[in-house]
Amino acid sequence: MPPLEPVLTMRNITKRFAAVTALDGVDLRLFPGEAHALVGENGAGKSTLIKVLTGIHPHDTGEITIDGEALTATTPAQAQAAGISTVYQEIDLCPNLSVAENIHIGREPRRFGLVDFGRMRRRARELTARLGLDIDVAEPLSAFSPAVQQLVAIVRAVDLRARVLILDEPTSSLDRDETRRLFTVMRALKAEGVAIAFVTHFIDQIYEICERATILRNGRLVGEYPTAELSHVDLVTRMIGKELAALDEIGERPKPSPAALERRPPLLRAEALGRRNAIAPFNLSVHEGEVLGLAGLLGSGRTEIARLLFGADRATSGTITVDGEPATPRSPRAAIARGLAFSPENRKTEGLIADLSIADNILLALQAARGWTRPVPAARRDALVGEYIRALRITPADPDSRVADLSGGNQQKVLLARWLITRPRLLILDEPTRGIDIGAKAEIQRLVASLSAEGMAVVYISAELEEVLRVSHDIAVVRDRELIPDTTGDGTYTMDRLLETIAGGERA
Repeated sequence: MPPLEPVLTMRNITKRFAAVTALDGVDLRLFPGEAHALVGENGAGKSTLIKVLTGIHPHDTGEITIDGEALTATTPAQAQAAGISTVYQEIDLCPNLSVAENIHIGREPRRFGLVDFGRMRRRARELTARLGLDIDVAEPLSAFSPAVQQLVAIVRAVDLRARVLILDEPTSSLDRDETRRLFTVMRALKAEGVAIAFVTHFIDQIYEICERATILRNGRLVGEYPTAELSHVDLVTRMIGKELAALDEIGERPKPSPAALERRPPLLRAEALGRRNAIAPFNLSVHEGEVLGLAGLLGSGRTEIARLLFGADRATSGTITVDGEPATPRSPRAAIARGLAFSPENRKTEGLIADLSIADNILLALQAARGWTRPVPAARRDALVGEYIRALRITPADPDSRVADLSGGNQQKVLLARWLITRPRLLILDEPTRGIDIGAKAEIQRLVASLSAEGMAVVYISAELEEVLRVSHDIAVVRDRELIPDTTGDGTYTMDRLLETIAGGERA
């Protein structure tokens, strides 16, 4: 049984940014000697809650206490002084310095005004040995793998006398062996009474290391649950906000029959395609006129599959064929030449160029395919841009308007227009309706159905499972960086089956 009193409590935390409420009355309790999962989909409020706790953002309402005393940290340094340390997904240490120097940055032991390197290394060896980390602390941090660098960051956090340790997606770039090593360190810290907040999207890891889970959705608290009393399916259901019994029948999306597949050979086939520490080797086929849905939680590996298919990332194993011919792309340009197009999840940072006009953004891929020494003639440029502005009902219809001034839905339409103008045979859409209004979502879904009816193949990625069920002919589930084989038996997915596959079944 856990202690009766938590070491840290956050009550009724609210945080607004202008008109946006990022946190709305959220509670969090962390107990000493426990790992506590903080889970939720993108936009749930996890990062904002951490930033409030660590003094990066002030909260508008609510209170934070540590051992019953009010915590008034307004800077990360004050939060550290109170015993709260954070290790982020991106390592914020200095790779050119030694392990010992990284552990003691800002707190170097001194003798006669100079850094006492011998004492620093002895202390670093004691700390690393305490957590079962056998490394040469005199070596530069850059000499070690990302997993070891992550552990060094944890050693530093513990040396700051952390009573609360926040681990933000620490396993996102680790393989299984490296994750097991991290969990060994976490168990050692729990044995010493440290309270750990563990932010992750990997369901199995929650049940392996955490005693409790707090679930957030859309900036609000869904609840706190002992993991021993919460099934995998219930966890996923609470994260995405859909109760199975309350869902209307959406309709099953049957796979094409074997006979239909024989008549329609795959447009694209991936065999044993994978990328080390990103996505396990997988097999995947997409046919002309097919909408293949990729379903899974955020961080499950959906985007990694899309990037490999488009050549945005290099595969470390496997091959891709297009029309039966070897066609593993080594770059996006090579993929475009093969008739592939990719609309990325983050349209603002990876898709659109905010300060360019609607017209310039639409023509970007076509111009890149032609080469910059062969500009699109002005008359053709105007005709193409006008055609797609009308076809997709982009508002405002002025091609010279800055794309940054458009609504989210219209920005998404501009990005779609960019790829449609290249007339691709396979269109990969990663979260095409995220952050846009219902009307724009419906338009994009209708467009996908229309493109499919005209023979275009579409890979459709969405965290909204009803959307995947609605638009897809076939569905592939991605879980914990693996493409899960179809287990439906009769080739159909319902919401219940989809949730169960994503969750990975009940806890044993």
